[in-house]
Amino acid sequence: MLTLIIAVVVSFAVAVSAGFIIIPVLRKLKAGQQVRDDGPKTHLVKAGTPTMGGAILIIAVIVTSLVFSRKDMGFTLFSIVGMSVFALIGFWDDFIKLFKKRSLGLRAYQKLIMQFAIGFTIAVFAYFTVGTVLYVPFTEWTVDLGIGYVPFTAFVIVSFVNAVNLTDGLDGLAAGVTLVDAASFTLIFMALAGIRTFGSPVGDGNMFNMMVFSASVTGACLGFLRFNKYPAKVFMGDTGSFALGGALAIMGILSRMQLLLPVIGIMFVLSAVSVILQVGSYKLRRKRVFKMAPLHHHFELSGMHETRVVAMYMAITAAICVAALLLI
Repeated sequence: MLTLIIAVVVSFAVAVSAGFIIIPVLRKLKAGQQVRDDGPKTHLVKAGTPTMGGAILIIAVIVTSLVFSRKDMGFTLFSIVGMSVFALIGFWDDFIKLFKKRSLGLRAYQKLIMQFAIGFTIAVFAYFTVGTVLYVPFTEWTVDLGIGYVPFTAFVIVSFVNAVNLTDGLDGLAAGVTLVDAASFTLIFMALAGIRTFGSPVGDGNMFNMMVFSASVTGACLGFLRFNKYPAKVFMGDTGSFALGGALAIMGILSRMQLLLPVIGIMFVLSAVSVILQVGSYKLRRKRVFKMAPLHHHFELSGMHETRVVAMYMAITAAICVAALLLI
């Protein structure tokens, strides 16, 4: 328990320190956000704000995880590598947008191909190391997916990475919601590690290391919000949103709680669903369901200030996470 608290604090401190170094560098490189004309008009003033700030998050998570993990580092290294590879796809996408002056970055099919390649790799690793049995949330049941575990897990990973990416549209939104979800997984891994009081784990050491990883993500998001809260001094870009989506998906996989991800990550899911409904409705009926998608933009255009939208998303996520933890 004490290690958990220290890990959060250290990750927070590393993120804040990295922010003071990286943000001026991004400004010097003129890595400024390009705001699309078809977005909310209130966002036009954000043009030029440094992006690719996800590097701040990644540095904090890697440093803290490596420092505090114990014994077998297999799950720790796997989580770091998985998160970092997704971050590299996001970095490539951001790089094209910023320096190649192609506003849409990588083509959608290019991102999906790379994401599924990584997703299947992670799924195969989990198949042989974690097994194919999943916990069914809020019950004592489990379900064995057998060979179907691999495509199912790959689909969960890619879906969640893109859902987090779609939610990254307001100052502090993706980082704030991820903070709550990562904190919840920290407590889940704490229980799986057998920790009941201050002291060493009495159960699986891999679960202890995943507790540290989740705590590192929690602290990193908290530190990043120092710069990303409204009005944001830096955006995470796809570099950060892909990394956070990958990190959360890996937490779900290694805890065998993929089925819990859409529950505690409900606001990410709603962002993705709102886009699917909007695009589908417009193509089929030439009518829009929302004023703008993803859903957070609909609330903005309905008169809510973005700080209120972020607070609402975090509050709903926190309430659902608390309820889920009590019921598990």
